[in-house]
Amino acid sequence: SLALSPRNALTLLFSSYRNLLARKQSARLDKHSDLGWKLFGKAPLRENAQKDSKRIQKEYEDKAGRPSKPPSPKQNVRKNLDFEPLSTTALILEDRPANLPAKPAEEAQKHRQQYEEMVVQAKKRELKEAQRRKKQLEERCRVEESIGNAVLTWNNEILPNWETMWCSRKVRDLWWQGIPPSVRGKVWSLAIGNELNITHELFDICLARAKERWRSLSTGGSEVENEDAGFSAADREASLELIKLDISRTFPNLCIFQQGGPYHDMLHSILGAYTCYRPDVGYVQGMSFIAAVLILNLDTADAFIAFSNLLNKPCQMAFFRVDHGLMLTYFAAFEVFFEENLPKLFAHFKKNNLTPDIYLIDWIFTLYSKSLPLDLACRIWDVFCRDGEEFLFRTALGILKLFEDILTKMDFIHMAQFLTRLPEDLPAEELFASIATIQMQSRNKKWAQVLTALQKDSREMEKGSPSLRH
Repeated sequence: SLALSPRNALTLLFSSYRNLLARKQSARLDKHSDLGWKLFGKAPLRENAQKDSKRIQKEYEDKAGRPSKPPSPKQNVRKNLDFEPLSTTALILEDRPANLPAKPAEEAQKHRQQYEEMVVQAKKRELKEAQRRKKQLEERCRVEESIGNAVLTWNNEILPNWETMWCSRKVRDLWWQGIPPSVRGKVWSLAIGNELNITHELFDICLARAKERWRSLSTGGSEVENEDAGFSAADREASLELIKLDISRTFPNLCIFQQGGPYHDMLHSILGAYTCYRPDVGYVQGMSFIAAVLILNLDTADAFIAFSNLLNKPCQMAFFRVDHGLMLTYFAAFEVFFEENLPKLFAHFKKNNLTPDIYLIDWIFTLYSKSLPLDLACRIWDVFCRDGEEFLFRTALGILKLFEDILTKMDFIHMAQFLTRLPEDLPAEELFASIATIQMQSRNKKWAQVLTALQKDSREMEKGSPSLRH
């Protein structure tokens, strides 16, 4: 016999083990005989199985009306599919490995039947999803066609004849349906008007003055301009800081008004110019949302003109100048129509001591632009520009009516939280349907008549009570 050194014996043993391991691995890759299940195909699929999965995918695409496409390299990841993951392609009926016992014929038939049932269910899901997508597409096309027709009507018929047509029944109906975004800014400007006779030149003057004030404050200057003689440097600096803070919180999800955003400077310019144009009002929290909505629909100078005239309306001026007496009168008028339209909810609010100021102030200050989705808020603005301040309070009643069933089951805390943070997915059509049911008439008196009567009563009370005058 040949004697082997320990080193040679170890080498021979390692080589034999490596050859044996290679043969076993080759046998596992080459042999797949019996039926079995393989999840997501972690091992290479048989050619027939690949062809079957392609055939099944083509059947689904033909059923859903989609053209057949070559399989993507990332198909197994299944992230970019238009439909739900399908068990027909995610779970493939595979041969059982050779090292496992063969399945009984009865069990194999049962598994194949289960597999075919999954295929049928997957086809049903696909067909249902395709029908849903088709319905969505048809609705989108209908809406786009409606908007296109409305744009033609506004541009060709209404805007050229604004003075004679704006109050017609046809135009009022179109207004209620929502003004097309492409003409919204022009319609808002015409509806708001320019009673203050502000020009682009005046805006440039106010903006230049604001920039000079910013430079003065940044360098520590304390010069007091003649126009601001009644306002301290501390007041002006506080107003400037509040503008900076509020801009950062204006539509934060859009990321267009914050520092570095495309509309940051425009918003800063309008708010700064307004504090110079109306130093008696200055900047009040909430103004940034109103200015931002106008910027999205108008050029900077036109947005400033609309902004200044809008804030000069009686209701906005009462709130932004924090005229407590007049604000209470507006709340009282609102409650008259609240009780008239929603007596059950009104009694529930009274029982829980939930007063209108808790939820109305934020809605009125920002004209719903902070409380509602932006596209819905713009539709509220559309009709507000048509009907005036009355529609702001009618909208509030519409919101309360829409959620009446929910609110009547809540206590004070939950009602206040709900109304100050309305659902983000509030459907526009449902809200406008709710608003349409609100009647702004109480005992044969309309909003303006009720408000005027309450203002008169308030003045008489002030005259009769020395304590109220002070």
